[in-house]
Amino acid sequence: MRLDELPQRRPAYVDRIDWESMSPSEGQRLREFGVCEGASVELLHRGGWGKGGAVACRVGRMTIAMRANHAAAIQVSTEAAASAVTARPEAALFT
Repeated sequence: MRLDELPQRRPAYVDRIDWESMSPSEGQRLREFGVCEGASVELLHRGGWGKGGAVACRVGRMTIAMRANHAAAIQVSTEAAASAVTARPEAALFT
């Protein structure tokens, strides 16, 4: 499921990110905020009317805003924390 489709307040983990769908500077900004495979995420709020607005997300312990098209490029899983961190131990740095 994509991050923009995730129900609000439901914890999830980043499975895959389509970095090709955004510019290098946009991708760098998201990486600086800790958006990477294995990071814990939670959709907090959708802005605007319909699905075109920005979204507020919790990434680890930080709350960030991102464009809807960036959230659509992020595939998430609602599986248990242990499987995400075991599969990607470097993800523990961002949670």
